[in-house]
Amino acid sequence: MSEINREKVAKEWLKRGFTCDLWVDPPGKRWVNFVHEVDEVVMVIEGDMQFEFEGQVHHPEVGEELLIPAMIVHSSQNIGSSKALWLYGYRIIH
Repeated sequence: MSEINREKVAKEWLKRGFTCDLWVDPPGKRWVNFVHEVDEVVMVIEGDMQFEFEGQVHHPEVGEELLIPAMIVHSSQNIGSSKALWLYGYRIIH
């Protein structure tokens, strides 16, 4: 897959009502049992991430978008041997 254009993703997400920021996790880093009051969208741009919610484990490919619904307990982990970079955004509430 070609390199992800962060500016293009951010513009597309903004049109759909989401913010867009970058997160970097070292190998093995795990974030457990988070809940947000709004929908969250994530997209891996480098590395190997795993996201868990609603009893399912998701392994999105680089460039694949994953929607985590509001008020859902979720966790994430870098399951690769190198750093993982991923975009995340929250639904903008006016």
